[in-house]
Amino acid sequence: MHALVTRGGWDRSGAWTPVPFVDGEAAALVLRHRVFRVLQGEGLLSAERTRLLLSWRHSGFSVHTSVTVPPDDPDGRERLARYLLWAPVSLDRLRVNEDAGSLAYAGRRRSTGRGTGDEAEPDALDFLARVVMHIPEPRRHVIRYYGAYSSVVRARRARQAAAPAGSGAAPAPPPAAHEPASLEWRAARRRWAQLIRRIYEVDPLVCPRCGGPMRIVACITESRVIGTILRHLAAKGVDARSPPGADPSSPQRTVTAA
Repeated sequence: MHALVTRGGWDRSGAWTPVPFVDGEAAALVLRHRVFRVLQGEGLLSAERTRLLLSWRHSGFSVHTSVTVPPDDPDGRERLARYLLWAPVSLDRLRVNEDAGSLAYAGRRRSTGRGTGDEAEPDALDFLARVVMHIPEPRRHVIRYYGAYSSVVRARRARQAAAPAGSGAAPAPPPAAHEPASLEWRAARRRWAQLIRRIYEVDPLVCPRCGGPMRIVACITESRVIGTILRHLAAKGVDARSPPGADPSSPQRTVTAA
């Protein structure tokens, strides 16, 4: 389990309180008791078994807290977040021989000296089965946000920052479609494009034909209209589920359906 955690927190008055040091052994002890408490609450661990596990000299729990990122290093935070989302398979180290019907996967060379980097030639179906094991079940979230990183807290801070200082007035709602949006609101609306560009390595706001910028024509939320558009695309032989840029002639690049 990987966690990106702030070294500190906000008190009830909203003041930030930093934590200068986190003891890994103490954190592992807290994690150990929390896990046992959850298992007991689910009826998966008895009190007798819990006392037995607590008596072990080597608990089996460990917490690694040596990797830190200073607050003025946004690139470091992004690199750390990318490491937390490390894919189980690297396509750069996978080599497929279609003629022979085989594949080879190279091991990772590490700076610590572990890992030889030699290629292994597993059975294709066995390799596929091992990769499929990393795919989560439907509707099962593998990434969770808590505390200051949760959407509720971040939205609350954004509303407080947008409200006039000391006025006590409620923050203004987002601008209507016919009103000119502020720069912050425009930047927020473009974040979805940045996420798509990072995942698919394709900018959805750049035309694949001429390379010019594109704008959003409509944001459709009615299921009836969305179904009509998808059926129309299916009749034309266009796969509406393709990632952005897969089919330059597809009109899905200019219409967002939610």
